Amino acid sequence: MNHLTPFENTSDSGRHQWLRPGDTNSNASQPAFVDSELFIRQTFEADPRKGYELLFKRYYEPLCSHAVRFVYAKEVAEDLVIEVFGQFWQKQLQHVITTSYRAYLFTIVRHAAFAHLRKEFGREVPTEDFSEIVSDAAPSTPQQELQFNELYLKIEQVIRSLPPQSQKVFIMSRFEGKKNAMVADELQISVKTVEGHITKVLSILRQALREYGCVTALITFGFWTIEQGLKTLFSLSLATSSLYV
Repeated sequence: MNHLTPFENTSDSGRHQWLRPGDTNSNASQPAFVDSELFIRQTFEADPRKGYELLFKRYYEPLCSHAVRFVYAKEVAEDLVIEVFGQFWQKQLQHVITTSYRAYLFTIVRHAAFAHLRKEFGREVPTEDFSEIVSDAAPSTPQQELQFNELYLKIEQVIRSLPPQSQKVFIMSRFEGKKNAMVADELQISVKTVEGHITKVLSILRQALREYGCVTALITFGFWTIEQGLKTLFSLSLATSSLYV
């Protein structure tokens, strides 16, 4: 028998759908210290369903904000986080987590985001069970985190330095996923001009990465070509944290 989680409902087609925070009763009173890990743990012990609800409300938006830095769209980030929470509930992971919930969730979301990117790049991912990915993989080292942040800042700097029209074309094409013809129509320029802007920006980014010595760092994060690294990094640069505050 299928059991609905606290944030799941059933559509008319019978398919289960995860609910977003807005689908829950936001007027319910909560203690002032609802964001306390200790309080959440105590709630889990008393009532797992309520503990899960508190955990979801506390970390859903921060996790989406974190995930959107690694993937190309807000909707993708939301889906990844929803799936992580779904597996958390189904496996009752509150019983096995020895670190803080926050540390665990941020790690598992980051691994889920990288798994998503590897699929996009055509690299096989053996499992979609994010809890297994985390248990089998070591967390990022401080050096890796520093390298990634440096890369992020470098690419952000390059993107922001582009001429306005080139920046706009590049965002619409690569971040918003619009076809060249659609970009041309919206900006009232020719398709050839759109292609020229994209070619120019990619050339600038490739050169910036080479000058910055990014190849080793990209390999560290599992991206074996400059093009793969570029796709990830300009996703980071263009996906602003203002999507979730």
